[in-house]
Amino acid sequence: MMRNLFAILLGFLSLSGLTPETETGPFLANGIKNGWADQNSIVLWTRLTQNQSALFEGQPFIEIPLEQMKSLAKNPDLEAIYNTQIPEGMLLKEMEGYCPGAQGQVQLQYNIEGHETEKIVSDWADVDPQKDFTHQWKLEGLKAGEKYRLKIYARPTQGAQVSDSISGQFLLPAPKNVSKSVKFCVVSCHDYNRRDDMENGHKIYPSMSALHPDFYVHTGDVEYMDKPTPYALTEELMRFKWNRLFALPNQRYFFNTHTSYFMKDDHDVGFDDSYPGKDYGAVPFERGLEIFDQEQFPSHPKRYKTVRWGKDLQVWIIEGRNYRNQNYLADGPDKTIWGSAQKQWFYDTVSESDATFKVLITSSPILGPDRSNKNDNLSNATYSYEQGEILDFIKKQKNLFIVNGDRHWQYVTHIKNTNLWEFGCGAGADVHAGGWKQEDLRPEHQFLRVKGGFLSVSVTQGEKSKIQFTHHDVEGKAVHEVVF
Repeated sequence: MMRNLFAILLGFLSLSGLTPETETGPFLANGIKNGWADQNSIVLWTRLTQNQSALFEGQPFIEIPLEQMKSLAKNPDLEAIYNTQIPEGMLLKEMEGYCPGAQGQVQLQYNIEGHETEKIVSDWADVDPQKDFTHQWKLEGLKAGEKYRLKIYARPTQGAQVSDSISGQFLLPAPKNVSKSVKFCVVSCHDYNRRDDMENGHKIYPSMSALHPDFYVHTGDVEYMDKPTPYALTEELMRFKWNRLFALPNQRYFFNTHTSYFMKDDHDVGFDDSYPGKDYGAVPFERGLEIFDQEQFPSHPKRYKTVRWGKDLQVWIIEGRNYRNQNYLADGPDKTIWGSAQKQWFYDTVSESDATFKVLITSSPILGPDRSNKNDNLSNATYSYEQGEILDFIKKQKNLFIVNGDRHWQYVTHIKNTNLWEFGCGAGADVHAGGWKQEDLRPEHQFLRVKGGFLSVSVTQGEKSKIQFTHHDVEGKAVHEVVF
């Protein structure tokens, strides 16, 4: 009888990809992220976890009043931060979404698709417990325009058997002299508690996968630290929210298999409209930047980059938090969001570009319009000076378009008698949309939709190259298109 039970157990473990030796992990529940891809390099990220998945069936957090959160944010009391949000008698490890990290080692294997015999195998490397049990590889000397297959292996200690593995892929940009159709998707504003597929994550991810994009850009507000259940007023709770979100199946599958660029915005760091000196509870503003830039996402010395995707397309990824000063400063030449070095870099690299189409991707609007009570982005009156500087430059360029996140509504803005166009991608779910009234259609609006979804941008060849900006709903249906 016992032999039969053991045989059944072995059969189950075989079907699930486990063996008795590997049941204890470590595992790769947070999958793979990649970032900062160019023609010859990319950065890969992974994290070791104690369990195969997050504890999605855990206990719900208590939602405390907004004013109580603000009080704790201003005068952090660590005991109160936890005791007011976790039910009495419970621990953080029992709460919904708990996904603890684990010590162990990881190994990367990768090759150009179809060239399995030329596989490159890395040394085994320890994950870093000081960086939430993560590890990153910067791959260089890669071949432009090629698709790469990769596999990451995990094991508990040196010499031990492999405990888990995960496969992925990424595509590198084609060289600048190659004419090639390119498609990419842009999203903004996600939140675990505002996902629209409660079991799997956000619906937009399978919708985007169906379009087969060459790459993807998240413009920031990837997760909301200053929204409840829980309010992430400590580093531990910040990590809790990152790990919970990236264990969702839709997110995990998409990031494993698509070239991605991750930007940040205010909610990723802490408070709404955050800036230097505006700390969030026990997490200083600068520490929030570090957790995003160096731990939870692929790292890059500068958080901005321009990438050429073949002959006809060049994109600019702009950083909107690291180089800004305080929002409350008086408007003028010294008040900045971009910072002087990033601004000059943008002017120089755009001027040097001979790409047919240029797309500037920002975490927040430049044209807007935005709500009159906001003072955090370049479309707000309090940043008129820097907005004017940047727009004066853009007006002199040919085929340079603005794509942005941050706003929770989809829109197309065009300033009449100029070449200024801005495409707001909108929030990642219908439940997350809002902040603007559908009937408030301004003269500059070419399109307005207060619903969730994403933006796709396609560059195609023909007698003449063209670029198409398409807004989609969360199911992937096209709701508006503009072609140049």
